[in-house]
Amino acid sequence: MGRIIYFTGGTRSGKSSQAEKYILTRNYKKKLYIATGIPFDEEMKMRVKKHQRRRGTDWITIEGYTDLSKEINSYLENDGVILLDCLTNMVSNMMLENKNYDWDNISINEVEKIEKRISREIILLLDYLEKIPMDTVIVSNELGMGIVPAYPLGRYFRDICGKVNQIVAERAIEAYVVVSGIMMKLK
Repeated sequence: MGRIIYFTGGTRSGKSSQAEKYILTRNYKKKLYIATGIPFDEEMKMRVKKHQRRRGTDWITIEGYTDLSKEINSYLENDGVILLDCLTNMVSNMMLENKNYDWDNISINEVEKIEKRISREIILLLDYLEKIPMDTVIVSNELGMGIVPAYPLGRYFRDICGKVNQIVAERAIEAYVVVSGIMMKLK
């Protein structure tokens, strides 16, 4: 029933605005925005405000990154759409919700457990989204084409995001990459 549409690209590539334009060119009755970013600092607060202004007031906003199906259930409607922005913030939040990890000295076994837990949560969310009567547009950063981070947490984050992006892209009916504001269809 629900279709998954995937948008990826580098930081500041225009992927969020292209995903919003994609949605606005279709006749969805209800638009639901899932904000996964937690505005910890002024820079993130400014980004949130910029996205809110660009979307306008005809979106219902849910803030969170876990147990999303419970929140979404309140707003289900035929011919509706969900914009999940963004998957990389969601992964970051899941990785850092347990602040007891020493990421500089964590075992590979523990990192693999974290990746499996996050992948499992994403798969369960996708299973749910494919069963509801609304399409879902998922936005995520493509991290694999940049510089290899010099610190372990950055490398683990990049690797886990890469795995999760592959899971979503495989399940997506349509997939797009955005480079310099230009949207290109992958599938």
